[in-house]
Amino acid sequence: DVQLVESGGGSVQAGGSLRLSCVVSGYTSNGIRVGWFRQPPGKGLEGVASISIRTGTTDLADSVKGRFTVSQDNAKNTVYLQMSSLKPEDTAMYYCAARTLWFADTLQSSTYKYWGQGTQVTVS
Repeated sequence: DVQLVESGGGSVQAGGSLRLSCVVSGYTSNGIRVGWFRQPPGKGLEGVASISIRTGTTDLADSVKGRFTVSQDNAKNTVYLQMSSLKPEDTAMYYCAARTLWFADTLQSSTYKYWGQGTQVTVS
């Protein structure tokens, strides 16, 4: 099975930056997509960004375009979420997830099978 481990969360002032990391292991081909999701307190999961490991193509939610970027380092089996110009409304538990099947919607959480444990981001 695919395993994912996030790190890099923390507390930051509004306008600041953080970079989240997601180490991905246990997959036998690069035909997977890794997504980043977040869950604010008392709210549901929101798709933030995703990247195709094979092609490198990315998708970003409208709420984070221009502020967040998603990238990968294949040598380290790591996917990154670089977050800049952070706002208090970005406060949430952030999860990375992976899927091996193709779906048109790249930011729909229900299409992702494998999940990490999450990392908290707090913006004040």
